[in-house]
Amino acid sequence: MRRTLRQLTGAELSGRRVLVRVDYNVPLAEGGVRDLTRIQASLPTLEYLIERDARPVLLSHLGRPGGSPDPNCSLEPVAEALAAASGRKVRFIGGPADSAAALEASHELRPGEILLLENTRFLRGETSNDEDLSRRLARLGELFVNDAFGTAHRAHASTVGVATRLKPAVAGLLIELELAALDRLRGEIERPFVVALGGAKIGDKIQLLEEFLGRADRILIGGAMANTFLRARGEAMGASLVEDDALATARANLDRAGQRIELPVDLVVSADREAGEDAHVVASSEVPPGTAALDIGPQTRERFRRAVLQARTFFWNGPMGLFEIEPFAVGTNALARAAAEATAGGAFTVVGGGDSASAIREAGLADAVSHVSTGGGAALEYLAHGSLPGIEALDEA
Repeated sequence: MRRTLRQLTGAELSGRRVLVRVDYNVPLAEGGVRDLTRIQASLPTLEYLIERDARPVLLSHLGRPGGSPDPNCSLEPVAEALAAASGRKVRFIGGPADSAAALEASHELRPGEILLLENTRFLRGETSNDEDLSRRLARLGELFVNDAFGTAHRAHASTVGVATRLKPAVAGLLIELELAALDRLRGEIERPFVVALGGAKIGDKIQLLEEFLGRADRILIGGAMANTFLRARGEAMGASLVEDDALATARANLDRAGQRIELPVDLVVSADREAGEDAHVVASSEVPPGTAALDIGPQTRERFRRAVLQARTFFWNGPMGLFEIEPFAVGTNALARAAAEATAGGAFTVVGGGDSASAIREAGLADAVSHVSTGGGAALEYLAHGSLPGIEALDEA
C-alpha cells in the first residue's frame, strides 16, 4: 500500500507548494485540446489541494519531442484548456520546467492559482531519470503528488526521480481511484469473469493474456489480434494484419486455454482499409485473398454480447476492429453497449484505457461502465505485475 493525498493532514498542505505530476498527454487539433478527458480527470486532486490552501505546481509531458523543445508539443494550449475546465487562474511558464524562471514562478504562486510548467520531455534526462534533473525539478515543490497514472509505468525523472527526492511523495486522487478499480480485478472477483482483448498486437498484451488465462472464465479476442490467433489455428487470413513472429505464442495459448478463448466466427472484410466501400461479411475461415479482416461480424458480435451479459466482472482492452473508420466500428460499438448493459445489470466493468477508452467515450457510454482507465499501457502493466515504477517510488502507507 502506498500513502495517498487523503492521508496528509491539513497542516502538511496549507500554504505549501505541491509539485503534482499530471498526465496531460492529450490530443491537440487546430491549436486547441481535442479531448479534455485527462484534464478533467486531474481536477479532483487540484481542487482538493486548493481547498486546503495548497499551491499546485504541475508537471506533464506531451508527445515525444525527444529531449528538446518542439512547438508542436507545447503545453500552452493545455494551460488554456485547464483554466476553462477548472475555472481557476492558470499561469504557464513557457521556458524549461527546471529553469530559474519556473522556480521563481512556483514561489510567486498565489492561493487559488495553478502553475503549469512546460513539457518535461523538452528536458534532456527526463526519460532516462537523470539524477541532476530530478533534483532540479524537486526544488519546485515542498511535497510531491503523483496523479499521472497514464505514465506511472515509466521510470522518468518527473515520475520516479522526483518522488525519491521530495518527501512526502504520495498518490493523488486519480491514481487512488485507478488502483482501487484495478485491484478489484487482481483480487477476489465475482464470477463469471470475462475478458475482451483486441487491438493490433499480441506482443503488447501477452503478459496480461497469460495472467488472465489463470483467472478468467472466458477470454474474447477480436481486432487484428484475433487474426494472428486464427492463422495459428490454421485459417487463411488473406491480406489481414497477422503477427507472424507471434504465431507460436498464439498456438501455445490456444492449447493452454482450451474453450476459454473465444475467437470470431465471422469477420467484416474489405480490400479498401480507408473507406470500406466493399466491406462484406465472411466466415472467419473464408477470408478471400486480397481482402483484410477489419471488424468482427454480426454472429461474433452477438456471441460476444451474450458472454459479456453473463459476466459479473468484465475487463476490456482494445478495439474489435479498425474503429477509427465508420464501417469497421460496429463491433467495437456493440461491445461498448454490451459493457454498459452488463453494468446496468450489476456487473463490475472496467475499460482499460487506450483505444478502447476512446471508443467507449465516442459511443457516449463512458459513464455507463464502472471504470474507464486513463492509462492504457499502465493499466495493462499493473494488471500483469501488480506494480508500476511511478507507484513504487511513492511513500509506503
